[in-house]
Amino acid sequence: MKLRPEQLSLYAITDRGCIGARSIDDAVAAALQGGATIVQLREKGLPESELIAEARRIKKLCSAFGVPLIVNDNYRAALEAGADGVHVGIEDAPVAEIRRLAGEDFIIGATAKTVAQAQAAQAAGADYLGIGAVFPSPTKQNAIRITPAQFREIRASVSIPAVAIGGITRENLDSLRGIGADGFAVVSAVFAQPDIARACRELKALIETVL
Repeated sequence: MKLRPEQLSLYAITDRGCIGARSIDDAVAAALQGGATIVQLREKGLPESELIAEARRIKKLCSAFGVPLIVNDNYRAALEAGADGVHVGIEDAPVAEIRRLAGEDFIIGATAKTVAQAQAAQAAGADYLGIGAVFPSPTKQNAIRITPAQFREIRASVSIPAVAIGGITRENLDSLRGIGADGFAVVSAVFAQPDIARACRELKALIETVL
């Protein structure tokens, strides 16, 4: 599977700390039912064997909806599980190394906070960028803030699509209108909500007006 820009519009990132007593499988299923267009499985503390097993289950759910599954950080686990791709941060494995090992059909997302980082990621073979934090993020409290002007500058420096990330909610999403994002990555705005499917439906309708 290769990525289409429209698949980035509602980018749902899992957070085990948000879902309460619900299982990760049920939470992702609800997000898919609500219209999430891409899912990133983020499990920072999970042993690799458990991550692979979980990713395999989530991949089946995503495939039933025709939605790509991205694994956070661990490209080896992503490949072993048959996920569609990986998203790596600036300190993670180099994009060029992942591309060489994984091939052209594997989706690679990369975090970028500067024009130089964005251009380097594109040159190395990244398929899309995650740019942020556009707002203070409850899941990454030390994240560097990116202003709307900085987002537009970074986005304009590359030809691959870009997702805005960091503290995005229904309440502040409209203020990102016109920054040039191809989609919006959300964590607690989906997975901390009592009705995940409804939260996704409402976010997706709002995103369509913002984009």
